[in-house]
Amino acid sequence: MSQTPVEQHVITEVRGRVGCITLNRPKALNALSLGMIRDITAALIAWRDDTQVLAVVVRGMGRDGPFGAFCAGGDIRFFHQAALAGNPELDDFFTEEYALNHLVHTYAKPYIALMDGICMGGGMGISQGASLRIVTERSQLAMPETGIGLFPDVGGGYFLSRCPGRVGEYLALTGLVLNGAQAMGVGLADAQVDSGRLQSLWDSLGQTPYETGEAVQRWCQNHVQKHVEPSGLPLADIDRVFGLGSVGAMLTTLELGNGNWSQQTAVMLRKRSPLMLHVVLEQIRRARHLGLTDNLRMERDMVRRCFHLRPGAASETVEGIRALAIDKDHAPKWNPAKAEDVTPAMVALFFDSPWPAHAHPLRSLG
Repeated sequence: MSQTPVEQHVITEVRGRVGCITLNRPKALNALSLGMIRDITAALIAWRDDTQVLAVVVRGMGRDGPFGAFCAGGDIRFFHQAALAGNPELDDFFTEEYALNHLVHTYAKPYIALMDGICMGGGMGISQGASLRIVTERSQLAMPETGIGLFPDVGGGYFLSRCPGRVGEYLALTGLVLNGAQAMGVGLADAQVDSGRLQSLWDSLGQTPYETGEAVQRWCQNHVQKHVEPSGLPLADIDRVFGLGSVGAMLTTLELGNGNWSQQTAVMLRKRSPLMLHVVLEQIRRARHLGLTDNLRMERDMVRRCFHLRPGAASETVEGIRALAIDKDHAPKWNPAKAEDVTPAMVALFFDSPWPAHAHPLRSLG
């Protein structure tokens, strides 16, 4: 009896002088597993020291073939199962994922991300550090973690806090989904290309004689539109509200506001984890003054607290994932239930590292 070959969730190949990575888990919108993180990391480390590889390009596989989806994030069903089972691979997942995020941000060769379709959470983690971030008219970018009782991790504090004005707070707290043009407008993408041209761009990478990594990146830039349109977001309102000192002040201001944007934003925030709204506001404001490495270490501390401050089913994150992805009742029982009931002491616990510096899981990051 012949065995069915195990499906490869990450396909790595060198085409010409370009290292090509395809995320190949389309039924799960290329959600990252621990095995996928390890495969991507291994390829990047091997190619970093390979003089034949001048640059790296990463894409996702859609349900109907290449492109159409980039990466929907980490595998939250795995998070739920692992947290309830006390599986130590949950800790490994975040340690190795954040180390991969650091590797992408600090990669010595051009790293080009083709962010077609959904690019959220962990997908942002492997694309925001790219030297060229390309979106399409189908792109949907977001850091929606407050909706599952988590926070924008994978370096989210670092890259969101560097958006203009108070856009970082706004995107982190609401989890708003941006299209490609909006992402360019707030500095979360560099260029846009029509999705119909992605396959020819990909094919050309292996057929073009390049002499340097910079030549690979220039070739890609020649295929895209670099003109940045205004984001269309109400930036003055965002700065006015999300620059306020507390979540409570933001909610009061929004709920007293007359316009559609104020009312819709208030409704959106009221659906998020009240505890994590406060934690995330503190995260973004701390991250604005941190470098990438210290930010990732802070996020590693925070994610440990998300799953272990209240272990198992009592975890805010486990409950959020249950409501969204397991039972799908979309009725999480947040604890506390209202933003007004969150105390500063509850928030402070997330920023108290469970490890001494010499034993931190990300101590070796450069």
